[in-house]
Amino acid sequence: MIDINNESGVQADEQGLVGLARFAMDRLRIHPEAELSILLVDEATMESYHEKFMGLPGPTDVLSFPMDELRAPADGEEPPEGILGDIVLCPTVTARQAAENGRTPDGEAEYLLIHGLLHLLGHDHAEPEEKRVMFGLNDEIISAWELARGQATAR
Repeated sequence: MIDINNESGVQADEQGLVGLARFAMDRLRIHPEAELSILLVDEATMESYHEKFMGLPGPTDVLSFPMDELRAPADGEEPPEGILGDIVLCPTVTARQAAENGRTPDGEAEYLLIHGLLHLLGHDHAEPEEKRVMFGLNDEIISAWELARGQATAR
């Protein structure tokens, strides 16, 4: 189950984000009944969360709050059930930084949604090898999503 709540005060492609989250969870073999919450917030709220939970000043683009510490199952394993957690996105921050990363505002939000989802699944980018794995997986999921979406549009 994927729940999305837009409290940001700006328009966002909520259905697209939910579709991408479902696509990524399926691709990563996350249990179909695993719960995920996506919250879109304004800059003041994101700044408050960033300071409270990370001890860092200013708003950020995405924060992840894991719940049951679910992990993608290994080949041959059954996916575990449970609550993935919460992903908090700030659309105004993601839109502002999109051009720096060569993406549209929607593309940046999608990229960061997957980034947040991977954090919920235990991925990190503190060390060079972790970063290579996490960002490689992020790019792989986004590429597959764009391909699948392009094929759906062509029909």
